[in-house]
Amino acid sequence: MISHDAIWGAIDALAEKYDLSPSGLARKAGLDPTSFNKSKRLSSDGRLRWPSTESLSKVLEATGATLDEFMGLLNPGAAMGLPVGQFPPQQSAIPLLGFAQAGAGGFFDDGGFPAGQGWDVVDFPAAPDRKAGCYALEVQGESMMPLYRDGDVLIVEPGAQVRRGDRVVVKTREGEVMAKVLQRQTSRNIELLSLNPDHPNRSFDLNEIEWVARIIWASQ
Repeated sequence: MISHDAIWGAIDALAEKYDLSPSGLARKAGLDPTSFNKSKRLSSDGRLRWPSTESLSKVLEATGATLDEFMGLLNPGAAMGLPVGQFPPQQSAIPLLGFAQAGAGGFFDDGGFPAGQGWDVVDFPAAPDRKAGCYALEVQGESMMPLYRDGDVLIVEPGAQVRRGDRVVVKTREGEVMAKVLQRQTSRNIELLSLNPDHPNRSFDLNEIEWVARIIWASQ
């Protein structure tokens, strides 16, 4: 199954391959320059937005890329016989923790990196150039439906730059841990969109936030 993250990741990779930004790729294809912006990949209520087949056709025509080339970017593990959208597995493991436990003290340092005892481990099925400090959180419950379901594993990269439209994990100084979409961040506050339309969006003063980390992969 082709995931939402995989197809947008392939578009980003195609843009990079031709020395273009996502907006530059859209412009080259004769599309609205904002068509491939991260902010356009989710609706205001957090639902997934997919690129149209017409947009993909125009992108391939504009770059001269073949469909096979695009599919190779969509599935970087194909050469190893892996399913579409799955990365080659790594030899090392990373820390794993359930969301329900993540709000308790002692599991993270001040920068949001894993620390202390009580972590499990899981193999990280991602590209070999991953940065140190990545960890995994296991979704528990239905509060992140329909995007993430109970049992899904989210790979999180603390310290990574986050931008509007990114999916992030946020921990407040009160100990609440949540997965949201970053809608807006200023020097004073942060606004977050809920993944589940049944849950309200959230807004915090930055002094209420302990750390924000970007979600870079999900096992769906």
